[in-house]
Amino acid sequence: MSNLYKKVEVVGTSTVSFSEAVKSAVAEASKTIRNMSWFEVVEQRGRIQDGAVAEFQVTIKIGFKVDRA
Repeated sequence: MSNLYKKVEVVGTSTVSFSEAVKSAVAEASKTIRNMSWFEVVEQRGRIQDGAVAEFQVTIKIGFKVDRA
């Protein structure tokens, strides 16, 4: 039997870095998604407040193996 995978898109944020935003997104997704296997960065952006970087935002796709009954 072959495996079946699915991808979902989520956005993570951090006040520290893009890397921390990715880690945040994966950690939060792991609370509701099982069998996560990989991620791919789709977009990076940030929020500026008072002339300084206030937040890093990363859109990622997370791939996971679908459970079959």
